[in-house]
Amino acid sequence: MPNLELDSLNISVLKALEFFRNNKIPRLDLKKYPFPLVVGSGNALNAGLALFDQQKAIFASESNFKEILKRYRDLIKNKTISHGLIISASGEKDSVWELKAAHKAGLKTVLFTCSANSSAAKIADEVQVFPKLAEPYTYNVSTYLGMFLAASQEKAEKIEKFIFSLKLPKNFRKYQAYSFILPNEWAAIAPMLEIKKSELFGPNLSLRAFSLGESRHAKFVVRSKDELVISFAENKYFGDPKHRLELMPPKDADKGWAMAVSYFLIGLIQDSKPDYYRQNIKKFCTDYGYKAYPGSKPFTVLVPGN
Repeated sequence: MPNLELDSLNISVLKALEFFRNNKIPRLDLKKYPFPLVVGSGNALNAGLALFDQQKAIFASESNFKEILKRYRDLIKNKTISHGLIISASGEKDSVWELKAAHKAGLKTVLFTCSANSSAAKIADEVQVFPKLAEPYTYNVSTYLGMFLAASQEKAEKIEKFIFSLKLPKNFRKYQAYSFILPNEWAAIAPMLEIKKSELFGPNLSLRAFSLGESRHAKFVVRSKDELVISFAENKYFGDPKHRLELMPPKDADKGWAMAVSYFLIGLIQDSKPDYYRQNIKKFCTDYGYKAYPGSKPFTVLVPGN
């Protein structure tokens, strides 16, 4: 199957930053939800973990949501937990039954989405809609980046400026493995990068991501000259000393910066390797991927913007 004309992840990052630079981003006040039950699938859950990591919250995925509702039903009944907050860029798939379950449990339902006319948006008590661009299926760059920027009010142009000033080693594209080390306050971004590894490279490339705290726990027992360790802080201990890249974030950098810069670098890695994603994404969307969701129709390879 010939490769599709889809942007690499780094190009999607640049397009998203340009989009947010030229369009007003809504302000997201997370304090409206003092103790929510936050639900998401895949990187939607990780986005929720990142958004709500500075306040009280309970988190659940599509796999354990029903059990979480049972476990915390006393706190839901006495209104200690009053909001069921579902994050879903598409507002389809699991988010629909999750909203129904949250409502049945007695929670006020809130949907964070990029799809105002989605099935989930039609049944949620409150809908927060975020702008997005058309992007390849699974990328979700503008979707979650928009949520981060809405919460932090980081400036897209400052993130762009940093990316355009990046100085990478000449052999950046030749490594067989890459690891990211993020400051502990950005720990929730690490699993977002791990998911990009699965989506773009599958079993064909080693791409790992850890918080600084996690990195200490034997993640780098094996050092290799074939692995580049990228850190967003000084790195004295992890990886081969000759194969480390330290990138120092600006003082006002937050999770939007961490996501955008990390995704941009992963896009450069994507460009330097065989084109695993484009070779497989159409078949995934139209042949077998959508069949795991009962009643779903084939996925759109290029997801439209709003």
